[in-house]
Amino acid sequence: MTDRKDELAANLAKVEERIAAACAAAGRAREEVTLIVVTKTYPASDVRVLSELGVCHVAENRDQDAAPKAAECSDLPLTWHFVGQLQTNKVRSVVGYADLVQSVDRSKLVTALSKEAVRAGREVGCLIQVALDAGESGRGERGGVAPGGIGELADRVAAAEGLRLDGLMTVAPLTGEYAGRELAAFERMMDLSTDLRRAHPAATMVSAGMSADLEQAVAAGATHVRVGTAVLGVRPRLR
Repeated sequence: MTDRKDELAANLAKVEERIAAACAAAGRAREEVTLIVVTKTYPASDVRVLSELGVCHVAENRDQDAAPKAAECSDLPLTWHFVGQLQTNKVRSVVGYADLVQSVDRSKLVTALSKEAVRAGREVGCLIQVALDAGESGRGERGGVAPGGIGELADRVAAAEGLRLDGLMTVAPLTGEYAGRELAAFERMMDLSTDLRRAHPAATMVSAGMSADLEQAVAAGATHVRVGTAVLGVRPRLR
């Protein structure tokens, strides 16, 4: 375990250097950007080591992996983010451990999250997942609502009991006008965030950028970056 801790500590230090350099280049304070470590496919033992190393935010994208891991690590001072596409039949389980759901992209999911949050006596933070490959209407290849649908969905979250509208999330699209143009995609997200905050001033969070493009996300103004591979290594293949 010592070897793994040393490996994770070294990787975290490199990611920290990248975030700090990106903040400096953008004229931003380092404190403006929160690192979320995406721990999907990695064991609870890694989550425990990350916590020992000072990580406060972790993310998962599959409930069947996340639920037992979160339970095993329930003694740790962590904020758990759910970042995967979420089916309504998994909502009760996810609400049991997730502090924030970053992948809210349809009204049916808002209704289900609200019902389970109230049942569990919890307040769950929600980000509207934005699909920049979906034009102005429709859905993206990897989930998400088109920019034109943000306002209505945000209003539904804000009005839902047990939910808190925290902001927006996106993944740099692989197709469409922003394919290969990560900085432009993230700048578009910041414009959408500005629009959202006119109606919902507290929804200030913008989750964008991963291992390969965190610098562009920081340059655009993202408040949170989701980093997996650069911290934990190349993921084992899912069987």
